[in-house]
Amino acid sequence: MLEMTRPQTLVALRGIGKTYANGTRALEGVDLDIRAGEFLTLLGPSGCGKSTILRLIAGLDAPSGGVLTRAFDNLGAEIGFVFQEPTLMPWASAFDNVFLPLRLQGQSRRTAAPSVEEALSLVGLADFAAAYPRELSGGMRMRVSIARALVLRPLLLLMDEPFAALDEIARFRLNDDLLRLQEELGATIVFVTHSVYESAYLSSRIVVMAARPGRITAEIGVDNAAARDEAYRVSAAYAATCKRAAGALRDAVHGEDL
Repeated sequence: MLEMTRPQTLVALRGIGKTYANGTRALEGVDLDIRAGEFLTLLGPSGCGKSTILRLIAGLDAPSGGVLTRAFDNLGAEIGFVFQEPTLMPWASAFDNVFLPLRLQGQSRRTAAPSVEEALSLVGLADFAAAYPRELSGGMRMRVSIARALVLRPLLLLMDEPFAALDEIARFRLNDDLLRLQEELGATIVFVTHSVYESAYLSSRIVVMAARPGRITAEIGVDNAAARDEAYRVSAAYAATCKRAAGALRDAVHGEDL
């Protein structure tokens, strides 16, 4: 990650709305601050605009209304984006898939090799650099996708339901790996999920959303002091956070039908 003094608020959304050409109101009146170093989870049902918020933050789309400010734009910082599907090039090795962002920046394969190897090592795939996607499990393919996002050492990492298609064992393992990576790299993470349990385990803050149109209905702070491990998964603190998140999500979903 770049050595810099990070602004306290990396991204600020004020009154953000997004209406698509077909008339669908994906977002309306969204106010949200993304703070340096936090693990922020967007929790909500399908169609509530969670992925749209990620795309707006990344600059892949523009809001229809409101103001979105990225405080680090003049610092040369990078944003990493991990999609729900690994979206790997099937004809390329794990090394070359991770190398892609650096190649697009104009780096040679030789120059980029140390950064690519480090990224693969961070996700536990140092020994699979030559493997092709078809030779890797679903969890390993997602690790390659995460390594590709990390190779630029992003200040902000956006993750759109990256573990949704994985079995529970792989999902738990990657949850733990992701928390370790955040601690090692110091990145800020914005994570989209449908899972109350995943949000309660990973987050320092949970933002609950409702649809029709997409909007924020609740924010839940999570105690960062507790170690996130197997003991935490069966702790009273974790159960209490799950209960609060589930209640807020239930209220959000029921509110859609009013």
